Amino acid sequence: MRQILAATLLLCAGLPASASAETLGGIAMHGAPALPSDFQHFSYADPNVKKGGKIAYGVVGTFDALNPFVLKGMRTSARGIWDPEYGNLFYESLMQRSSAEPFSLYPLLAESVEWDDDRSYIQFNLNPKAHWNDGEPVTADDVIFSFNLLADKGRPPYSSRMKVIDKIDKIDEHTVRFTFNDQANRETPLLIAMSPVLPKHAIDPDSFDQSSLESRVASGPYKIKSLQPGEKITWERDPNYWGKDIPSKVGFDNYDEISVSYFLQDSTLFEAFKKGNVDVYPDGSAGHWERAYDFPAASAGDVVKEEFKSGLPTGMLGFVFNTRRPIFADEKVREALSIAFDFHWLNKNLFDSAYQRTESFWQNSALGAYGNAANDSELALLGDAAKAMPPTLLEGEYTLPASDGSGADRKNLRAAVNLLKQAGYTIKGAKMVDKNGRQLAFEVMTQSPDQEKMAIAYQRTLQLIGVAMAIRTVDDAQYQARSNSFDYDMIVKSYTSSLSPGAEQFNRWGSASRDAQGSFNYAGVADPNVDKAINALVDARSQEDFEVAVRALDRLLVAGHYVVPLYHVDSQWVAHWKHIGHPDETPLYGYQLPVWYDASAQK
Repeated sequence: MRQILAATLLLCAGLPASASAETLGGIAMHGAPALPSDFQHFSYADPNVKKGGKIAYGVVGTFDALNPFVLKGMRTSARGIWDPEYGNLFYESLMQRSSAEPFSLYPLLAESVEWDDDRSYIQFNLNPKAHWNDGEPVTADDVIFSFNLLADKGRPPYSSRMKVIDKIDKIDEHTVRFTFNDQANRETPLLIAMSPVLPKHAIDPDSFDQSSLESRVASGPYKIKSLQPGEKITWERDPNYWGKDIPSKVGFDNYDEISVSYFLQDSTLFEAFKKGNVDVYPDGSAGHWERAYDFPAASAGDVVKEEFKSGLPTGMLGFVFNTRRPIFADEKVREALSIAFDFHWLNKNLFDSAYQRTESFWQNSALGAYGNAANDSELALLGDAAKAMPPTLLEGEYTLPASDGSGADRKNLRAAVNLLKQAGYTIKGAKMVDKNGRQLAFEVMTQSPDQEKMAIAYQRTLQLIGVAMAIRTVDDAQYQARSNSFDYDMIVKSYTSSLSPGAEQFNRWGSASRDAQGSFNYAGVADPNVDKAINALVDARSQEDFEVAVRALDRLLVAGHYVVPLYHVDSQWVAHWKHIGHPDETPLYGYQLPVWYDASAQK
């Protein structure tokens, strides 16, 4: 393996003395963390839960790897290895994020941390009790090895984190310090704290980037019990897990056994849920949530439907234009096709009018462009880009035009045709063609029946103005492979939004990620104004400056028409069998499966 940085000792010249820094039990992106250093557990976790029992999850897809940190295993690694939804069952990070705060981290592998006001460095003091599941201790060498390995063999964003690190110093066996260069920002120390730590003694660097089912040594709360490649992985709780009593893990990891079964399509998964072979079913379809729960177990009360409220922004679900394709390079074309989409027909006829249209990426929060006018600070940050924006967008009142719900609104279609005319298209022989007579035609890639239904409705409307849209529905493996390589004209994607957007926005919208395979820049955005806004949000020192920067980014993305916005709901819908319980508190980030439990084990 190419060595990026070598471990050094405390005696190295120029190393600042750690005594000058305060030792912290938690850190936050802005301000101070809400919990004191002697906190006992997160408020949304029940410390009195009796561990035991089991839970069966189900997902659509397949798996053929146990390494989510490399490109080959990016979307085909078994669930649970490194999993924000089910919990990191196998590998762990230096610190644990609290779901009750916008962006605060608390001790996990690191017992405490130190940093300076400028965040020019961060020092992690590892918990001496931390060990791998083979009994070997977790050391500073493991931390340094992990960052070197991921820089050399990993995928974005892990592969790029060394670019902002000037050096890593091994203070002693349980202490490691990261010193940053001028490419780092104020979020960098927190990203380092959330990065995976891998066992140096159990990994062959030469074969690390190959797809494999051989990983077996980690520090997390579960071990792999059994594997059926592509079909099922079963986890068993490690009775010797080192961290079961630390505050950030109290009330977590409550099952003796966790299984994840894989299905080819959602309808099959739901049938398995109805039979009791899957215990939890997050539901994202309004019509399905309203009408599909008339089976005997639900009628008898054995299956429970619950709605949870989170404090998160809406995020964005939409048809994404691949601007790498010449047909979508012109912003006017993208705007025209966005206007032509009849959301109101779709909402009424397919979803019983259950949804609200999404107007921006951070809607329903102080971070969003929708509902929040640009102040002087934001206008200064936007600079000349603000001059090209519609006044309503700067005033926080911009929306895509409402339709009459007919699927053929003449006013909107006329506006779309006028924009296409400005982009060099005209209608000839019932076809929308360019100056060379080529029809405006593209393909949308979908991966589910619901996506296909939406695409068909869109296709029908576009036909009215001579635009030819083909639909290709592919299986999960092909969808992920083509997503990784940007091999599509248009794709349906969901962008989650948090109250603490940060460096991940570079991977979604930054110019450097446009041509990086495996990045989340599905739209192919490369705009210096967008880069400037992202830099401002990660460098913000105050909450006010942070909000200004996120709103500026939101306005730029809306103005760029990179996505045809779809819909959102204000609740999280989850159905589960009644023996699966959960704490009473729903934190800021919504329901948290890692703190749920088997209620039958409590008796």
